[in-house]
Amino acid sequence: MDTPRLPNWFGGAWTALRQFMYGLTGYEFSRHALAMRHEMEAVFMVVTLGDLTGVPILPPIYSLRLLPYVVPEIATWKRHMARRKEFWEKDEYDLHGL
Repeated sequence: MDTPRLPNWFGGAWTALRQFMYGLTGYEFSRHALAMRHEMEAVFMVVTLGDLTGVPILPPIYSLRLLPYVVPEIATWKRHMARRKEFWEKDEYDLHGL
C-alpha cells in the first residue's frame, strides 16, 4: 500500500537535495552576478542619461537615440539613484545589522 507514495517521497527528496546543493554552491554566485548586472546597468544609465540627475557626460543627441530602449527602466533607475547618497555608493559597504 505504501508503493504509490514512495516515488513521491523520492521526488521530494531529490528536489530538496537539488535545492540544498544549489544553495551550497551556486546561490552566492547567482546573487553576485545579479548585483554586478544591476551595477553595470546603473553605470550605463548614468553615462547615457546622467543629465536627468545633473551629471552631463554624453551629448544629448546620443542619449536621445538610446531613449526608446531605456524608457522602461528610467523610473526605477531614478528611484534607485535617489535612494543612494552618492551614485558610486554600493550596499556592500554598508554595515548591515551593526
